[in-house]
Amino acid sequence: MSPRIWSPAKNPRPEPLARPSRQGQNVSSPKKHVILGVTGSIAAYKAADVIRLLQEHGFEVSVLMTGEAKKFIAPMTLAALSGRPVLSDMFSGDEKGWEMPHIRLAKEAAALVIAPATAHTIAKLACGMADDVLTCTALATRAPLVIAPAMNEEMYLHPAVKENCLKLKKMGARWVEPVKGLLACGIVGQGHLAAVEDIVKAVVAAVKAK
Repeated sequence: MSPRIWSPAKNPRPEPLARPSRQGQNVSSPKKHVILGVTGSIAAYKAADVIRLLQEHGFEVSVLMTGEAKKFIAPMTLAALSGRPVLSDMFSGDEKGWEMPHIRLAKEAAALVIAPATAHTIAKLACGMADDVLTCTALATRAPLVIAPAMNEEMYLHPAVKENCLKLKKMGARWVEPVKGLLACGIVGQGHLAAVEDIVKAVVAAVKAK
């Protein structure tokens, strides 16, 4: 029997298999990154619930805390829940060259939500001040800003605070109004942090509208 010899004319080589198209496949997209700012209010403990609910909506969450916020809830708690280190210091030692951590977060953010937001932080944002990691990030990011105030009713209704709130709204900040409830001072009034569900709903809407 004569040996079989391959001939390109009679036996053309098979074409290489084409890569399957990704169109129509269920390819998971990267999670969107939400920055949660926590300020010095008794309502700071609710940041833990905000993190959980944001994660349930498919967001990655990084937390920024003011020095006063750390007096109400431990950074370790929020780091454990978010799975990421909490930033509360402008110079944490994690800097890579000139890329500061808060600048990196500002670029990555799909939204920045501040909950709770104190009168002090609202005033700084309205004036364009940047003297801590949270306000620096707020100025550096072009992501939507969502603010959920929490404070005493008399403070919230003060003309200076109302003017600062209006100024930020005109700049495009989304507002989650505080509700009437029992305040830390023992009275019932407006200034109670809005429901966590309403805060997260505002974040979701802001990201979708981006």
